[in-house]
Amino acid sequence: MSSTPDIVIIGSGVGGSTVAAGLAATGAEILILEAGDFIADRPENRDQRAIFQRGHFRPKETWYEADGTGFNPGNYYNVGGNSKFYGAVLSRYRREDFEEMRHAEGISPAWPFPYEALEPWYNRAEQMYQVRGSLGEDPTEPTHSGNYEYPAVPDEPPIADVRARLKAKGLHPFSLPLGVNVEAWLSKAKTPWDAHPNSRDGKMDAETAALLKALEYPNVRLETNAKATKLEAGPGGMIERIRYRKKGEDIVVTPKLVILSAGAVQSAALLLRSADTRHPTGLANTSDQVGRNFMNHNSSAVIAVSPTYRNSSIYQKTFGFNDFYLSDGNGGPPLGNVQLLGRISAKVLKGSLPWAPEWLLQNITGHAIDFYAMSEDVPNPESRVRVDGDRIVLQWQRTNWNAHLALVAKLKSILKSIGFPIVLAKPFDKRTPSHQCGTVRIGNDPASAPLDPYCRSYDHANLFVVDASFLPTSAAVNPALTVASQALRVADHIAVKDLHV
Repeated sequence: MSSTPDIVIIGSGVGGSTVAAGLAATGAEILILEAGDFIADRPENRDQRAIFQRGHFRPKETWYEADGTGFNPGNYYNVGGNSKFYGAVLSRYRREDFEEMRHAEGISPAWPFPYEALEPWYNRAEQMYQVRGSLGEDPTEPTHSGNYEYPAVPDEPPIADVRARLKAKGLHPFSLPLGVNVEAWLSKAKTPWDAHPNSRDGKMDAETAALLKALEYPNVRLETNAKATKLEAGPGGMIERIRYRKKGEDIVVTPKLVILSAGAVQSAALLLRSADTRHPTGLANTSDQVGRNFMNHNSSAVIAVSPTYRNSSIYQKTFGFNDFYLSDGNGGPPLGNVQLLGRISAKVLKGSLPWAPEWLLQNITGHAIDFYAMSEDVPNPESRVRVDGDRIVLQWQRTNWNAHLALVAKLKSILKSIGFPIVLAKPFDKRTPSHQCGTVRIGNDPASAPLDPYCRSYDHANLFVVDASFLPTSAAVNPALTVASQALRVADHIAVKDLHV
């Protein structure tokens, strides 16, 4: 492949891999640059002590707070991006998430288009990621033009028991839409998939569901261990060169079109680092919004314990409920989503409680069920990614936290009412990438958004940004499917408008 491909895609996460799959059949010469490499099939992939106690897969990287304090972020650099470790929950945003939504602490703005505009691509993304699910269980579920092609992943008996208890209380637990072939996953080892790396073991992540399909075409090539370091714009505003580093060598490629898909933090950082005399605040940044409106879901692990409950499940993560998604249940503002976590074992829990012996933790986890409470983080321009030379500075200012605390309190009360007298909660912090998004958002007004509704830069006609950074709101559900759906929509738009297919 030449050094002048038609399209260069930077990053192979959900955005980059899905847009590649959407464009592969056009015949355009596509080069995908990935900073990391494939996840090898190794024993550590299912070794919970290696993953959760020794941090085997955590990046050797430091980001910084605004005050200079360093921390190790939980972002992964490998083929497939963070999706290699995700919980494979592929939910649609609710219809209301595309509209203005008032929260206890601020307003989540309307998208530049309604839910209906994205719905056909939601359908296609669910097919591509082989989503398992069941319609008709969740009252907040938006309209689907097609059914899931695969039945929902079944509850294990202890999980079915808790689902029944919640239904008896008048709640509406629903089967999580999951991109996982559970039989294939369990045939490798009896572990959950949530936070465990996938080496083509049955989880439908960006690599297995999208990238491998794209690479079947001879016009698509993937280059691993290739870290993009700078984009260079010409006098007319077009991105003329991409500089990247591989094996200590600096390489230049000159594509006709650039799709930046490095993730909400890294995409913003690359644009800011690419500042030049014509663009002193960074590329695509006439609006001064690149890096701003960073969002990271307010989230907590909630563990319910009962001496009389015995949890023998392996994967656990099969249902959630949205009874407090659109309101607090009493006419007040929204609180958020509740879903099961992947099964927390004693080996997993010891990662957070290193002083506790595993035998003691086993006495707790064997009688516990584990939930994940998630609330919307409202966009705030002062919550932002900045760069200081090679340093990434993450200035995250949580919003809507009191609503999240109210959701956790309500969940605790519910769990106690169905027979779990002990309920513990722990919030996730910056070390856990709880669905990072925003930073290069779409919008109708170039004065307030770097990208148009098709993710094209207002400043550079041949630059698109297709990853979670384009999201104008975080909603309160897992964002992967929405990113994949917009990626397919953008791919179709590029094929017609730029490639004239």
